[in-house]
Amino acid sequence: MPLTMNREVFITCAVTGSGSTQDRSPHVPRSPEQIANSAIEAARAGAAIVHCHVRDPETGAPRRDVELYREVTERIRDADIDVVLNLTAGMGGDLVLGGTETPLPAVEGTDMAGASERMAHIRACLPEICTLDCGTMNFAEADYVMTNTPGMLRAMGGMMTELGVKPEIEAFDTGHLWFAKQLVAEGVLKPDALVQLCMGVPWGAPDDLNTFMAMVNNVPSDWNWSAFSLGRNQMAYVAAATIAGGNVRVGLEDNLWLGKGQLATNAQLVERAVTIVESLGARVIGPEEVRERLNLIKQAPAAA
Repeated sequence: MPLTMNREVFITCAVTGSGSTQDRSPHVPRSPEQIANSAIEAARAGAAIVHCHVRDPETGAPRRDVELYREVTERIRDADIDVVLNLTAGMGGDLVLGGTETPLPAVEGTDMAGASERMAHIRACLPEICTLDCGTMNFAEADYVMTNTPGMLRAMGGMMTELGVKPEIEAFDTGHLWFAKQLVAEGVLKPDALVQLCMGVPWGAPDDLNTFMAMVNNVPSDWNWSAFSLGRNQMAYVAAATIAGGNVRVGLEDNLWLGKGQLATNAQLVERAVTIVESLGARVIGPEEVRERLNLIKQAPAAA
C-alpha cells in the first residue's frame, strides 16, 4: 500500500478525561475554570479541537452534571481565541459487576443512564462535536465494563444527528468500526463520519503498528479520522497517525508526561505535537479549516 501522508493535520487536545489521574499530576484540571483555562491554553498552543470531560471541583472525580459542562463551554466560547468544542458523551455507561461468583447486583462505581440523560449536556451546550463510544468493552479494571449496546448507540447517534452535533466515533477495536459503518448504512449517522482510533487502551486494540494499520484500513476512504495512544507512546502516535494519513490527539486525558520525570501541561503536549507534525513536512490547521473539512455546525447553546 502506498504511503499517503496527511499534509494538513488538525490536533485535538483531550484536556482532562475521567480517569483517576487527578492526584497524579497537579496539571490535571478539576474545576470548570481550570478545565476551560487549560483548553484555552491548548488552543493557543495549536489545538484546533478541545475534547472536554468535567470533574468534581473538589475531589476531581468524574461527573456528568449539565451545569458543570455549561460553565466549561461558556468560558471557552467567551475566550479571545477560537477553538472547536468536542464534549464527551461517553459517561453513563459504566457497569461494575460484583465479582466472579456474585456479579449481580452491580456495585459501587456503576453509573448506568438512559440515552436522553447521557445526552442532556450535549442538548444544553450544543458543541460542534461529541463522542460516541461505538461498542462495549472490558475496560482495564477486573469487573468494570464500558457498556454501549447497539440499541443505545442507535438512540444516542440519532439524537446527535438530530441536534446537528457531529459524532466523533470512538473506535477501540475493529468491531467498533464495523458497527459504525452499520450506523451510517442505516442513516443513523451521516456519511461524512469522523473517527477517533483509540489505541493501547486495555482491553481494546493494542497499539502495535500492525493493529494500528488494520484499524486505519477499516476506515472508509471518505471519512476523516484521528488517532492516539496512551502514555509514552502518545507522541509516537502523533507521527504514526500523520504518516498514515490521519490527524492526531494529545492531552492529559491520555498521558501525563512530557519526558522522563517531567510532568506535562496540555499546552506543552500540544506544542510537542505541533513540532512533530511540522518536522514531518505537514501543516497544522486551525479551527475554521477544521469546521470546513468536517462540515461542522457552530450553534448557539440552549437557554439555561
